[in-house]
Amino acid sequence: MATAPNKPLRGRRILVCRPQPKADQTCAALREAGADARPLPMIEIQPRELDGRDRSVLQDLDQYQAVIAVSPNAAQLLLEHLDQWWPQWPIGIEWWGPGPGTARVFEQAGLEAQSPSEGHDSEALLNEASFDSATITGKRILLAKGEGGREALIEGLQNRGARIDTLSLYSRRVPEWPTETVESTFRDFNPDTILALSGETLKNLLDLVQNTGAKPAECTLVVPVERVAAQARDAGFSDVRVPTTLSSAGLVQTCAAGTQPSGVTDTRE
Repeated sequence: MATAPNKPLRGRRILVCRPQPKADQTCAALREAGADARPLPMIEIQPRELDGRDRSVLQDLDQYQAVIAVSPNAAQLLLEHLDQWWPQWPIGIEWWGPGPGTARVFEQAGLEAQSPSEGHDSEALLNEASFDSATITGKRILLAKGEGGREALIEGLQNRGARIDTLSLYSRRVPEWPTETVESTFRDFNPDTILALSGETLKNLLDLVQNTGAKPAECTLVVPVERVAAQARDAGFSDVRVPTTLSSAGLVQTCAAGTQPSGVTDTRE
């Protein structure tokens, strides 16, 4: 029989490589759709201790015309720090995230936040009219991020005349998974689909499985953007999918599209 409409992932085994707590949240959504989903984070988020310069930036929040957080983690940590200095939010600031998940963190704090109408990465933000040269020349923008990472957004905004201050709120570490944990995950759980929602996540996964018997390239791979999809294909993945949105519903839809879960037969003609 065909898959039940409300359980489109029944019979599927999905490995979620997002950082915590997103890994557990995503697994819960996939299980609700019928999948057997397990977390194996490939990035560990470590909050940074702020220095004097960082605290000065937070105290000057009302001097910025826009605040961008590059991830839900960046948004959450930014809000936690700002709470110490700002009992009420200053007016006149645009709050942005590259996707609806990041914008939602701001909204839950009572802020009116925005995300790109199409796409969910730095390039999508730069395509928004709010960030064209005529709009942002001379404006001060605060960018909340992790240490390191891509420079495309910073360079793009600066090239359009914006004055950018960055606030590095966390570092990213590779979890030290024992080899046996990795091997048993691919041997015993035997995922048919992997969620690797950043280029760094994919790189860490490929580094981790070296010298093991794991063969992640045999799995369907869900990645956030075409740039990472190209990296995955170069690494040997053949079934690579890019969701239209990184919401739970979007991830479920992407995982369910185009394939039948194991043990389920489609009787439609």
